[in-house]
Amino acid sequence: MAVGTLTTVPVPAPRVIDRRVAGGAMLLAPLAALPLAVAAGLVVAAGHAVRLPSLATAALALGAVALGSRGLHLDGLADTADGLGASYDRAKALDVMRRGDSGPTGVATLVLVLLVQVGALTTAAGPVTAAAGVLIGRCTLSLACARGVPSARPEGLGATVAGSVPRTAALAVGVAAAGLAALLPGLPWWRGPLSVVLAYAVTGALLWRCTKRLGGVTGDVLGAGVEVAVAAALLALA
Repeated sequence: MAVGTLTTVPVPAPRVIDRRVAGGAMLLAPLAALPLAVAAGLVVAAGHAVRLPSLATAALALGAVALGSRGLHLDGLADTADGLGASYDRAKALDVMRRGDSGPTGVATLVLVLLVQVGALTTAAGPVTAAAGVLIGRCTLSLACARGVPSARPEGLGATVAGSVPRTAALAVGVAAAGLAALLPGLPWWRGPLSVVLAYAVTGALLWRCTKRLGGVTGDVLGAGVEVAVAAALLALA
């Protein structure tokens, strides 16, 4: 479920999708996203090898990640921004998010977040840094699906995964991510953990806002959380 949902890697469909499977998939999200992280790192390494401009290299690396995830999280970011900007009425906001089109708020948010990601990766454009930003963003999915975070709708991906991850397990993912990030080469030991803390902080702020406005999370909110977390992590690593 984790690989099939978060990447374009062809895998068999899960035989059963229940709360236990959904929670496990969200916990395994960073491992499932390893092919995306490797792709980003390889693009950055290739860009350096042929001396591409750093801006182009960063854009190509993030484009590879978007291609490898079907643009799923970018779509969620745009839809979430449209919903939050549409109305203070919960039902109307959720209806806007359900549509397939993107309004000016969603497009503007998408452009601005991508500019932050590309700009940060331009400065911190090492292959390991690029891969780390991708993985840290996916680590926050367990936070978004921790027990106590409700679903905004009774159906959909959000309803399947919302509250499916035990809080202790979500905390363990964050602690493990911070510990491994401290080992990133070429950076002060504290820079990696700082990137994890900042990523979790912005995702937590988004979850708080969406829970207050929408009544909980949706699949779009999960995608939005990943994208803002990647931006925050790359900023810290830069």
